[in-house]
Amino acid sequence: MKKLSILIINFNSSKYTINCVESLTSLGIDFPNEIIVIDNNSNHNDYNSLIYGLKKYPNLIIKRSIVNTGFGGGNMFGSQFASGDYLLFLNNDVVFRNNAISIALNFMEKHPDVGICTVQNFDEQNNLIPSFDHDKGLLKLIFGRGFLEAINSTKYPKRKIEHNNPIEVNFANGAFMFFRKKQFEEVGGFDTNIFLYYEEMDICYRLRKRDYKCVLLPNGKITHFQGASTKISKAQKKEGFISFLYVLKKNYSYLKFKIIQLYLVITFLVKPKKWNLLPIVIIGGNLGSSLKQEQIAKFQELN
Repeated sequence: MKKLSILIINFNSSKYTINCVESLTSLGIDFPNEIIVIDNNSNHNDYNSLIYGLKKYPNLIIKRSIVNTGFGGGNMFGSQFASGDYLLFLNNDVVFRNNAISIALNFMEKHPDVGICTVQNFDEQNNLIPSFDHDKGLLKLIFGRGFLEAINSTKYPKRKIEHNNPIEVNFANGAFMFFRKKQFEEVGGFDTNIFLYYEEMDICYRLRKRDYKCVLLPNGKITHFQGASTKISKAQKKEGFISFLYVLKKNYSYLKFKIIQLYLVITFLVKPKKWNLLPIVIIGGNLGSSLKQEQIAKFQELN
């Protein structure tokens, strides 16, 4: 039995995946672990580059999906091969600034009430990047994060400052998500209905409903090349909104969801740049419009 399974998704970004693995293996981790790279149906050139670039790591596991199953789906596909007591879901556009993995493991072993922890993110220019966020309720939508942080900094810690001690947060940045496997499985893992975006908010919300905490460990540090693994298109921006509405509808009460939906419709009506999102809001984030449907169609063609 391994102590830790580290899962990394690759999708047409093998250069970053190889750099991530090289950074990871240079840490000199002193406990049994395994690295599982999931290729989410990248093009053949990128997949071949991945195989070639990682061939010097004989103990590394590479699993390839026949279709792109998105962030949550890809990680759930990979997690079935994981044998560790802990699971680290790591973005491939990450390199390590210190041994953040050992810091996270040591913390989790001492705090069984914590369901997930994350570490502090920096960009390539050494600027601090927010590594957690607050749930997107009505107050946040109307007044913004700054208002929440000003009125209750304990419940809503400041995102844009470097903290000195572990703090409890609403949900973690998806670049580094460190779970105890038992608790990850207890809440059902990632929701594979979500193709892209807001998976972190959803799973952290479900963990907190079971009284497991979500914690930032600022002593652990990584460099995150934000968005390197995903180029944002208009279709993906729409996908993000579909996921957002789905997560709200799934986890919030009917009344709370309807109030937020009404607020968004009124707000978008006076913002012409948002008019393309109005049908999505009015429908309420119907997954039938998700990019996932294209992948389902591809799978059906293959079978």
